[in-house]
Amino acid sequence: MMLDVRDINVYYGAIHALKGISFHLEQGEIVALIGANGAGKSTSLSAISRVVPVRSGDILYKNESILNLPPQDIVKKSVIQVPEGRRIFPKMTVVENLEMGAYVHNDRIQIEKNMEAMFVRFPRLKERRNQLGGTLSGGEQQMLAIARGLMAQPELLLLDEPSMGLAPIIVEQIFDIIRDINHHGTSILLVEQNAQMALSIADRGYVLETGKVVLEGTADELLENPDVQEAYLGGG
Repeated sequence: MMLDVRDINVYYGAIHALKGISFHLEQGEIVALIGANGAGKSTSLSAISRVVPVRSGDILYKNESILNLPPQDIVKKSVIQVPEGRRIFPKMTVVENLEMGAYVHNDRIQIEKNMEAMFVRFPRLKERRNQLGGTLSGGEQQMLAIARGLMAQPELLLLDEPSMGLAPIIVEQIFDIIRDINHHGTSILLVEQNAQMALSIADRGYVLETGKVVLEGTADELLENPDVQEAYLGGG
């Protein structure tokens, strides 16, 4: 088991955001967390990244607790989060954004090899390598955010709402990229409001409602579940 989240509770002030949720991810899997706005999906990723404090419970990565590690040490363990809303550096070029993703690595030759690999995977970014991040389209910014995350050579990639605000044809491209990243050996924990797309590429999934896991199963089981169809997939 690569990731084991055990009964974690997270509070924002008096608000109980995560109410004892548990889920796990095996090496090589894509696992989707789906649910409505405010269900606790993004908070779950931020708890794993140690961006938000966990009041109780435990988070194990490769059978070791990471609960008390600072965020920079989580990155050094090759657990990388691509945040909601992209959050690229708008006044830096594409190349500079990618270099920021590799800040934990010191081998300049390897960094350059990784960057060339990103330009092979994302030809659009190669075309715009000297453009400022803020001048890119939404889809290009999402590609840049993913590529920046991949520059850290993650073993586990935490993807937060990669389809948000994108046109359907771009969403399909992004999900093809996610599937390809997984096929090349990176495990993925995917947070998505677009349940149909998320479950179409996931191995397993968990449904969150108001900070609790209310359903779990294989992606096919969740796609065929009448409650999931009604709530998240536009009817049965």
